[in-house]
Amino acid sequence: MASRETTAAHVVKETGATFIHPSNDYRIIAGQATAALELVEEIETLDFILAPVGGGGLLSGTAIAAKALNPRIKVIGCEPKNADDAYRSMKAGRIIPSENPNTIADGLRTSLGDKTFPIIRDLVDEILLATEEEIITAMRHIFERMKIVVEPSAAVPLAVLLSNQLNVADKNVGVIISGGNVDFSKFFDEMLTSIKR
Repeated sequence: MASRETTAAHVVKETGATFIHPSNDYRIIAGQATAALELVEEIETLDFILAPVGGGGLLSGTAIAAKALNPRIKVIGCEPKNADDAYRSMKAGRIIPSENPNTIADGLRTSLGDKTFPIIRDLVDEILLATEEEIITAMRHIFERMKIVVEPSAAVPLAVLLSNQLNVADKNVGVIISGGNVDFSKFFDEMLTSIKR
């Protein structure tokens, strides 16, 4: 993370480029909101929307769009148990940065920012956690049942849903599945290694 920030700062300085944070930027949050907007417009009777949370851009956008269209929708943030800074931040009422997150869901290793945290704190109903094994099971379910390639981060909301942490009996549930960055040459070896740790 520090290396990425240093490199980005160097590029900005040398080229005059504009840095846009990948999650902690209102433009990114607005763009991410379109996933929930399309979902709620298509299925107006949703009771829950589950979305992954790392830096919080997608979850912030999801919460804004969902609550604007239907304030009764419960928005649930879904996070790896091994990278639970958003969960801890919600409980503490302040940002608690991620320290040494160790999860296969590498897209969710980032911390909430000063723009995403207040939105999540005010609009997200709950943040729930998924274990590494639950994430892998959810990925496998998506591969086998839906024939969709997803990265571990994208499978976290389904992992939370399949773990029965929410009472969704007779409810309409939307799950945001976003991201398909999978390096298959290393992917399965890494999954096996992470389980053995």
